[in-house]
Amino acid sequence: MSVNYVSDNNGATIAIQIPIDDWKRIKDKYPDIDTPGDDIPAWQIKMMKERLKIIESDPESVQDIAGLFEELDKEID
Repeated sequence: MSVNYVSDNNGATIAIQIPIDDWKRIKDKYPDIDTPGDDIPAWQIKMMKERLKIIESDPESVQDIAGLFEELDKEID
């Protein structure tokens, strides 16, 4: 999967682009990925806050996007 990074005028990465065929494969696996619900249960909010604290305390524990795409490619092939 190829990834294009979009940068602002200061060189900060502000977005990524992936080929539409790759997006379709992701959508096939996770059909609701681009339709977030309006009602987020309290347990999910709590879990998200806990995960964000972990990320803040140990940013190296987070896998980069390239690693995620490699993992998805392995599952799809």
